[in-house]
Amino acid sequence: MMETELINKDKLVLRGLQFHGFHGVKQEEKTLGQKFVVDVDAWMDLSTAGETDSISDTVSYTDIYRIAKDVVEGPSRNLLEAVAHQIASATLLKFPQISAIRVEVRKPHVAVQGIVDYLGVEILRHRKDIGGNHQDSGSSLS
Repeated sequence: MMETELINKDKLVLRGLQFHGFHGVKQEEKTLGQKFVVDVDAWMDLSTAGETDSISDTVSYTDIYRIAKDVVEGPSRNLLEAVAHQIASATLLKFPQISAIRVEVRKPHVAVQGIVDYLGVEILRHRKDIGGNHQDSGSSLS
C-alpha cells in the first residue's frame, strides 16, 4: 500500500500526546529526561463503528495512548526512530484491524544553535511491514 492510497481513508487521530522520557544519545538526556510529543494516525475501516455506535467495532483511543505512554516513559533508547518504531510495531501487533500507522515523535527542547519549534521523526508502517507472512496485505476485509 502506497502512502497516496491512504488519503481519504478512515483513521483514528491522536495529536499532541505529551510524556516525559529519557531518550537520546547524550548522557544528560538519559539522566534528566525531557518532554516528548507524539502524534498517531491509525488507518482502519470505521464504517461498522459508525453504524453500530459500539466501541467493540473500533479501537479505543485510550489503548493507543497507553501504548505510546508505555514506550515513551519506558526504557531509554538512543534514537527517536527506535521510539517511533516501537509505538508503531506494538500498535500493529495488538490491533490486527489497523492496516497502517503513522507515528511522529517530537523533541520540543533540543540543544541546537538556533530557534526551533521541535525536531523529530515521522514514520509510516503498514501491516505487511511487521513480521513476515500475514494473509492481510493491508487491505480492508469488510
